[in-house]
Amino acid sequence: MSRLLLVLLSLVWTGVAMAGTKVATFHPLLSDLVRQVGGDRVEVVDLISTSGDPHHFEPTPEDLRKATGAKLYLVAGMGLEAYLHSLETIVPAGSHLIEVGSSLPALHGSCDEPGHDHSHHETDPHWWHSIDRFRRATTVVAEALAAADPQGAATYRANAAAYRGKLDSLEQWVRLQVATVPRDRRQLATTHSAFNYFCADYGFTPFSVQGLNQEQDPSPASLAKLVSELKEHRVAALFPEVETNPKLLSVLTRDTGIRLGKPLIADGTNSPTYESMVRHNVTAIVEGLTGK
Repeated sequence: MSRLLLVLLSLVWTGVAMAGTKVATFHPLLSDLVRQVGGDRVEVVDLISTSGDPHHFEPTPEDLRKATGAKLYLVAGMGLEAYLHSLETIVPAGSHLIEVGSSLPALHGSCDEPGHDHSHHETDPHWWHSIDRFRRATTVVAEALAAADPQGAATYRANAAAYRGKLDSLEQWVRLQVATVPRDRRQLATTHSAFNYFCADYGFTPFSVQGLNQEQDPSPASLAKLVSELKEHRVAALFPEVETNPKLLSVLTRDTGIRLGKPLIADGTNSPTYESMVRHNVTAIVEGLTGK
């Protein structure tokens, strides 16, 4: 076989390998997760990116054109994507839509959330703030990739095992950081209820201004109740979010004397990786509540 033919064959096979299994993701943290598990075998089409907002995203025809040829369409699930039913109807035959969060244990908002009156229970879709659930999601993604690309199954499962090990180390770091916050100061007051999973995992009491939905502006009565509860529980800091306007929390800090903490990352936006989001949030929370 001629040297030129060998070079051409090498280029062909390299092109095939580089093309990989195409995966369209509808959440920035899922994009990072697929890259961690898929490595060089996947091509990720990140339709929201770290500058988008998973709560308000609506896929356009141009977005869907970018996803052409994707074997997998990954969404966070748990009710986060209002457009999910429409998306289900247009996913082409031979491709699969995976709700990554659908098999994970869910938390629910309820009528007794601090500062809010709800007439029904809502599924809290922010499961990624639990490292344990994100670790389980790693397995979900690995198995979805293995089903779509059986030849790469061993690679996906090995990558997933390695990434779960990194998450184990990250979780250990979080527990060490949280341990520096006295238990009587573990109150987490945020713009909306995006951190209930974090609070459940690490023994914090959550308080939120806007409930599970960022559009739920508090009534004067519920806001007054929230202010009373913040004072009663001696909440040390109020945390805005990178994705939202901190104006309302600024008013609350003025009215309560509670300091304003550093903005938290609620939905993975403005963060290149899952780990960087967790480290940013935990560092901000610990500094805000301990004053260190």
